[in-house]
Amino acid sequence: MPRLTTFAALAAAALSVSACANTDDLAQVPEPMGRFLLGHTVTVVEEPEIGPFSREATDEAWETAINFAMEERFGRWDGDKYFHIATKVDGYALAMIGVPVVFTPKSVLIASVTIWDDEKGAPVTDDPKIFTVSEELSPEALIGTGLTKTADEQMLSLARSLAKSVQEYMMENIAWFGDASLMDPATTSAGTPAATAGTVPPQFARVKEGAEGAVLEGGEEVGGTSSGVRSETPGGVETTTTGTTVVESSS
Repeated sequence: MPRLTTFAALAAAALSVSACANTDDLAQVPEPMGRFLLGHTVTVVEEPEIGPFSREATDEAWETAINFAMEERFGRWDGDKYFHIATKVDGYALAMIGVPVVFTPKSVLIASVTIWDDEKGAPVTDDPKIFTVSEELSPEALIGTGLTKTADEQMLSLARSLAKSVQEYMMENIAWFGDASLMDPATTSAGTPAATAGTVPPQFARVKEGAEGAVLEGGEEVGGTSSGVRSETPGGVETTTTGTTVVESSS
């Protein structure tokens, strides 16, 4: 997608109310989708357009979020024919703090996705499919998540919405994935629910500043801003968390 077109789409989506994906189905056995079995997920982030009123995030943070969401959703199938999912992040906007009711920027992700047939060693279509998605369906998404979520949490939600949209696209083209009746029931199954459905895994969980330093809410590892996202804290102090170390500097 041309850069000017991407920026215009980001600006429009960040300032509008768009449909939000419902990802509750992660907790269920997936619908049949031919002989599909997830092979590799690959995410490329190269100088994406960043929309107005957006936080910034590292390329690595986007790769982590999207690869996780794709594996979480598409790892539920247990067929016998490998397919790979390649994603390129074209642009994004991670909602900053706005003014409730008056001005509430929205988070949005624009990405190009290609499905590869492992057996044929080629993509199933000549051109990638371009998706524009907003965060998962929630009361927070309707009023803007700049006040209630970290950038990592926003990226996880956008990545899950993207994965759901990709699944819907694949279900519309189910013939790509072969005839399920050809599978051996002894080595395949109907699939399983995602173990992480409805949760915020540790690598995306919130870091809360407490009396004893940074404390993770909802996990056992340091997450939140650990992906390299910079965030401002009250008092003019800017923090950058890398690994298990929190670095503070006065602004």
